[in-house]
Amino acid sequence: MTRLTLHPDRLFPAEPATRLIARRLYDQVKGLPIISPHGHTDPAWFAQNQPFENPAALLIQPDHYVFRMLYSQGVRLEDLGIPRRDGGAVETDPRAIWRRFAERYHLFRGTPSRMWHDWVYAKVFGLTHRLSAETADHHYDVIDEALKTDAFRPRALFERYNIELLATTEGPLDDLKHHAAIQASGWSGRVITTYRPDPVIGPDHPRFLANLQRFGELTGEDTATWQGYLAAHRNRRAFFRDHGATATDHGHPTAATFDLSTGEAEALYARVRSGAHTAEEGERFRGAMLVEMARMSLDDGMVLQIHPGVHRSHNAPLLADFGTDKGADIPVATDYVTALKPLLNRYGSEPGLSIIVFTLDETSYSRELAPLAGHYPALRLGPPWWFHDSPEGMRRFREQTTETAGFYNTVGFNDDTRAFLSIPARHDVARRMDCAWLAQLVVEHRLDEDEAHEVARALTYDLVKAAYRL
Repeated sequence: MTRLTLHPDRLFPAEPATRLIARRLYDQVKGLPIISPHGHTDPAWFAQNQPFENPAALLIQPDHYVFRMLYSQGVRLEDLGIPRRDGGAVETDPRAIWRRFAERYHLFRGTPSRMWHDWVYAKVFGLTHRLSAETADHHYDVIDEALKTDAFRPRALFERYNIELLATTEGPLDDLKHHAAIQASGWSGRVITTYRPDPVIGPDHPRFLANLQRFGELTGEDTATWQGYLAAHRNRRAFFRDHGATATDHGHPTAATFDLSTGEAEALYARVRSGAHTAEEGERFRGAMLVEMARMSLDDGMVLQIHPGVHRSHNAPLLADFGTDKGADIPVATDYVTALKPLLNRYGSEPGLSIIVFTLDETSYSRELAPLAGHYPALRLGPPWWFHDSPEGMRRFREQTTETAGFYNTVGFNDDTRAFLSIPARHDVARRMDCAWLAQLVVEHRLDEDEAHEVARALTYDLVKAAYRL
């Protein structure tokens, strides 16, 4: 069996003098509280505080990073226990699922998933040997036994890893009962929601028209009219704020925005409500709603997050069999300069507005996003996202954005995960990579070390609190 070792200098520069500076910077920030302002963990975990069911349910089944790699190598999702939409047979033995994963753990060599999992095995569960077919059962038994104890319930883990705040993401029709239960429980952990209205903004959503009807019923507003529809959004935004929300989130196919007159917006809304709209009109409606969401943010103070540029559920047969979020989302080229101009021309200079833009198109960093964020007061750059929340992605982000946007037009780190224990693992990677980058600036005499210490803290803690108004 091969020993599992987490080298204390992992991700730090190889050059000795630079590595020493990175160590000093990291020592200052490694113990700072974790703020996770955008993610997709289940609020029921913290409301109910029940033990995680088993190792597969904790570490494999919530994680589409794991699915996609195994699926690419011929593992059926049924064999990982992922439910089929038709209720068909899937693997129900969690140990069998774990063994399939362990036998193929070598597939994750060089990936961020490997780093995150190794961190969890070593730091959370105290395992000392690398996961493999040979050690699969031992790992399973150690993790399974730990999960049966109170020390590994969700709230205890939240507190152990010094999570100051965690934001989940819910749709506009969600009753937020789990967030209400957390608030009523007296527990000191801060778990808040985020308003993601895509199901009532995207006309191509399969239940868009039914969702509009339910939207009206929940809010008591007449969503058959444009003004009633906007009032329904204001109503739900207030409801989400009552449950802790400080931000909205929008996962549109593109970053397109449109600044329409009231008459144009009313006519367009009538078209999408009729179900007879074109694809171009659907895009126009989504883009117009980003401008409306910015207008509402000026009134209620909520941060506007835009996560565009993904061809979601690219694998149509997999979508039909298993639904969304199964590892088949693929990045696409995304325009920002032209797409965001209507929004930024209207609201980009508003001091009371915070717009955070993310990208999966790294070619836009230095060409578009950094220059935009380096100019418009309302605009900030979200961190490397999704496919790029890796050491390489983090390095590319700093290399391509710092020269134009600096550090203070970025917003710290978002883990954006469904896998709870990857949160501290991911934040540790981000802290190490930022310290490595800052150390390089110091040895090149581009930054004094005292300034690097200030920036390291800002990137770890201060900027995220400011950007998300926490």
